[in-house]
Amino acid sequence: MRLKQDFPQLEIVHLATYDGIEIHLPDAEIAITWSLRPEQFALARKLRWIHSPAAAVHQLMFPELINSDAILTNAREVHGPVVAEHVIALIFALAKRLPDAVRFQHEHEWGQERMWQSRPRPREVSGATLGLIGLGSIGREVATRAAALGMRVIAVRQHPEKGGPPSVDRVVAPGQIDLILAESDYIVVAAPVTAGTRNLIDSARLRKMTPQACLINVSRGPLVDERALIHALRERQIGGAALDVFEEEPLPQGSELWDLNNLLITPHTAGLTERLWDRHYLLVHQNLQRYLKHEPLLAIVDKKKGY
Repeated sequence: MRLKQDFPQLEIVHLATYDGIEIHLPDAEIAITWSLRPEQFALARKLRWIHSPAAAVHQLMFPELINSDAILTNAREVHGPVVAEHVIALIFALAKRLPDAVRFQHEHEWGQERMWQSRPRPREVSGATLGLIGLGSIGREVATRAAALGMRVIAVRQHPEKGGPPSVDRVVAPGQIDLILAESDYIVVAAPVTAGTRNLIDSARLRKMTPQACLINVSRGPLVDERALIHALRERQIGGAALDVFEEEPLPQGSELWDLNNLLITPHTAGLTERLWDRHYLLVHQNLQRYLKHEPLLAIVDKKKGY
């Protein structure tokens, strides 16, 4: 194990599952974990730092942890660039109607005429408007890549007074999200899960989008009302959608989402690449060095805000 080799002064316990974690928590000073229940956290009286390998930390946002002195860090900067690449791939797939082309291939059908006659038609990405909901690590990386492709980028963020990177043309407050929805050809949901963002994209918001616009969610499932999205796609109210995250994962076999031909599904793979764990290890290694030197950690989460 690389950590044991690089930090021989530490006692490191590696668990393949959460079974038996309660035995080790009372002596743990640092925990690298996707989640922790309140009753488990109560056992960890020596715990000073929790690192989540995920970007989202809503599963850790319970009062006991929020109000404690334990530091929480996450992997938002690890996932940002790679998830942004996935977003760009989804934009191209929707713009060029690639899922339809794959279906026609399976059916041995030359579908050129059908693709041209149906809506939305294959279109160019350059010159299109991208609306970003969230300008965190993922949103900023998406904006940079989209602008390089000639897209106009507009965004919603919690604190618009902070502005945005040069790749973003305009930044507005959450109260003006409907303006972004109405102007955009592609909407990318990249905001954290908080009390204020659950079901952020509901039936009313979907109606604000144009009939040609496409919705992409790479944040977390609870931000999009799936029943409302199913209705909007069935009625061809919007141009299409691509989802990498869902309210329930794995997506149940009986979900109606599977059968929508204007929806592209990827199984929460936006952040998965062969180099993923190398990037995770680099962040953990840097932060362990900082922790041992009593230096400020990287990627600290504001527990009160939830991101």
